Amino acid sequence: MAFDDTGDTSLLLGGEDVPPVHENNAGGSSPFLLTSDHYGRLIPRALGDLGLPATELSRHIAWDIGIAGVADALSKQLDAHLIAQRYSRLVIDCNRPPAAPSSIPRISEATTIPGNEALGRAAAEARRGAIFEPYHRHIAEIIDRRLAEGRPTVLVSLHSFTPVYAGIARPWHVGTLYQRDTRLPPLLLKLLRGEEGLVVGDNEPYAVSDETDYTIPVHGEARGLMNSGIEIRQDLIADPDGQRQWADRLARIFAEIEATLRGQGLLPVS
Repeated sequence: MAFDDTGDTSLLLGGEDVPPVHENNAGGSSPFLLTSDHYGRLIPRALGDLGLPATELSRHIAWDIGIAGVADALSKQLDAHLIAQRYSRLVIDCNRPPAAPSSIPRISEATTIPGNEALGRAAAEARRGAIFEPYHRHIAEIIDRRLAEGRPTVLVSLHSFTPVYAGIARPWHVGTLYQRDTRLPPLLLKLLRGEEGLVVGDNEPYAVSDETDYTIPVHGEARGLMNSGIEIRQDLIADPDGQRQWADRLARIFAEIEATLRGQGLLPVS
């Protein structure tokens, strides 16, 4: 393992490291703009394995299991632009305010992250500069461009959650996460609850807040966009079949939501 505390962002992501931003369907015509903050679990080569065994780096503490397959398929089905982040949330969590203690976690669930202990300010800033800032800067630039072009934009942040956390089972199959938007979440909750056999969480297993979240408060609420987060339980999307089924379900639901929003005058009629 290798830990770099120089703070030099040019050393954090080297020539063999991929860029932090993954993008699909940039020219998509859908009003939905999809984001996925915990899409990947890569670690910059300069940081080695953060002192963790491979078994820990494949767990939910490192990324949102299954959401990559759902996000890519949903982007294709909706013809929607997807902006996702390739690096592990253990390197830096791209859905946490940089000042939050959980931005670069020293402990995740019950696992200590050796590579994050006693991390100097320069090293933390290097992670923000190399991964967090390019990802969120690109989201902001895309929203700016869409608004300048007069394109309707509805932000949907895609996540997945572990079925059991700290020994406590979670009964929900899917949850809708929101804070201030009263337009999109009720429609999403209604349609999800209309699906046979689904246990749907209303701000469960998490709720959005300015202190614990970044993407929705900054890119959605502060910009006045309709927005919602979606959390899918990971055991339901752990394999390609589950990912495809959930992408199909969400594509059908969002197509109905789009028609409803147009009928309400909240989106322009095509």
